[in-house]
Amino acid sequence: MNTECYDVIIVGTGAAGLTVALELAQQSPNSTRSENLPTIALISKGPIHEGSTLYAQGGIAAVLDEDNDSIDSHVKDTLNAGAGLCHQESVQFAIEHAKESINWVIDKGVQFSKEDNNSDNYHLTREGGHSHRRVIHAADATGKALSEGLLAQVKKTANITLFEHHMAVDLILSPASSDSEKQCVGIYLLNTETNQVDEVPAKFTILATGGASKVYLYTSNPDSSTGDGIAMAWRAGCRIANMEFNQFHPTCLYHPKAKSFLISEALRGEGAKLKLLDGTPFMHKFDEREELAPRDIVAQAIDFEMKRTGSDYVHLDITHKSPAFIKDHFPTIYQRCLSFGIDITQEPIPVVPAAHYTCGGIITDLDGKTDISNLYAIGETAFTGLHGANRMASNSLLECLVFGKAAAEKIKSELQHFICEPLLPPWDDSRVTGSEEGVVVTHNWDELRRFMWNYVGIVRKNKRLLFAKQRIKLLQGEIDDYYRQYLINSDLIELRNLVTVAELIINSAMSRKESRGLHYTLDYPFADDKKYLKDTILVPRNFTS
Repeated sequence: MNTECYDVIIVGTGAAGLTVALELAQQSPNSTRSENLPTIALISKGPIHEGSTLYAQGGIAAVLDEDNDSIDSHVKDTLNAGAGLCHQESVQFAIEHAKESINWVIDKGVQFSKEDNNSDNYHLTREGGHSHRRVIHAADATGKALSEGLLAQVKKTANITLFEHHMAVDLILSPASSDSEKQCVGIYLLNTETNQVDEVPAKFTILATGGASKVYLYTSNPDSSTGDGIAMAWRAGCRIANMEFNQFHPTCLYHPKAKSFLISEALRGEGAKLKLLDGTPFMHKFDEREELAPRDIVAQAIDFEMKRTGSDYVHLDITHKSPAFIKDHFPTIYQRCLSFGIDITQEPIPVVPAAHYTCGGIITDLDGKTDISNLYAIGETAFTGLHGANRMASNSLLECLVFGKAAAEKIKSELQHFICEPLLPPWDDSRVTGSEEGVVVTHNWDELRRFMWNYVGIVRKNKRLLFAKQRIKLLQGEIDDYYRQYLINSDLIELRNLVTVAELIINSAMSRKESRGLHYTLDYPFADDKKYLKDTILVPRNFTS
């Protein structure tokens, strides 16, 4: 990799990373010369298109039907889903900028579903927690359409350089002094094909690395969701918030050969019913909104019924809709299920909850700025206060677009004030050797994800959390020793990051002695507004205010 200084390094190529890259690449309003365009490095640890955005099925929430919907209604629904912990300013900001973000995406060439082939009106669906139809989508593969559309634009943009199969190892900081704050001046970057590590300087660094759902045994996320940005920011000295709120998607396909395949909430938006294996509906026992209740309620209901009946899964039934409707609105789900011998036009879909979304993350302001100067975070890796204790469906892609554009505007206004650090400390691996004990990494990876699923999952207890905390300390010691003795590779870096994130989740969960939103504990089954109507903020030892 060319290690010349970049104006901006963006780590992550999902909706957040692609959005901020395209916005940054445009000429600054104060610039009149093309040579003043910022130089941007866009980093992907796998293929450039791989990431959670690609697999997002549902859509993007925005008030587009102003005759039947309103910004106030979208705000209210978001606040209700967030169980008292949403930040009003963040919610208002995201939702007020939603329509312009959708128009921006459409201008970039992304195609959304219309009411019919001859209509100019977009088809809007309704998902859990929403009081109106306001989710614009591209059939049941919105993330794919968004990712491919934005990526096509990125590839045409001369001042964006793409680096596939490169993985950020750690942030490089310029130490804080009495008259200046700690500043991010670049990253250590691992080429995952050669295992070479380079130090890459930049004026600004943006973390858009997604969430950390791979910390759990069952997840709807791709293998890349290992909390890299959160872990790196924590090690660098950033505060982290609300890591106890891990959203479990209620409905992932249950099949031994189906790896992490999500069954979109949009099916329930179109009337699909959750049923026990004997065909009995059950959601009416848990919430008056039934299948359209927020995801935490639906996931807990499914978990309860599975444990009560001893079943490994429940059924999601949409056979009341015509085969033509199902195939037209959910072609990806129909074909994928059919490949496993399940015809969803004739039979119900076996489903099980799985870790889906990390509502907590790196604390930022509305521009994406973190606690460290020149370090930004956007998308799922960030904590803006938008989601509170529970993310409402289809607000996540919206967050990527809105805050990605905001971060780009802020950085462009400040680029001229910074220069690159001329010399960065080189990566030193002179005292380590290659390892022939890769089984240590794979074993610890498997153990971590299993005990996080069993003890820090949908339903929690004090004793389970304490056991997890004790075990995580042992794992951290083993992984730290391994990291210091051997040459690094992508598996070791991801495991190191997952262990860090797991500790943050456990500590956050142990400090919240109530049940709220996505955090449910049998020891404290009720919400306590007097003590816990506040964010859980974790402060690293090296934090400097």
